[in-house]
Amino acid sequence: MADLKIEQTNDGVVFTAKIVPGSSRTALCGLLNGMLKVKIVAAPEKQKANSCLCEFLAKKIGVKKKDVSIVSGKTSSIKKIKISGKANPAKVLAGLSGTSN
Repeated sequence: MADLKIEQTNDGVVFTAKIVPGSSRTALCGLLNGMLKVKIVAAPEKQKANSCLCEFLAKKIGVKKKDVSIVSGKTSSIKKIKISGKANPAKVLAGLSGTSN
């Protein structure tokens, strides 16, 4: 996960993710061209996949669900994800790599 492109902002961090909705399980699938690839169980309808994605990433990174938001790409498979609050690139990478908590 060290090659994930994470941008520090004034109020958190932002990174890009490639989402595959309607998968058999929700899981991280590594990197794809500097983006995080995530398979999501939920279907891409009525924002179910987006909600599932935010909840999954919040658990992995160790932040509250409200601190994870989709900045752009709500109807696209490629999304910009923002982790607000006290998040920093090191915390995000550690959570996504399974080395936090």
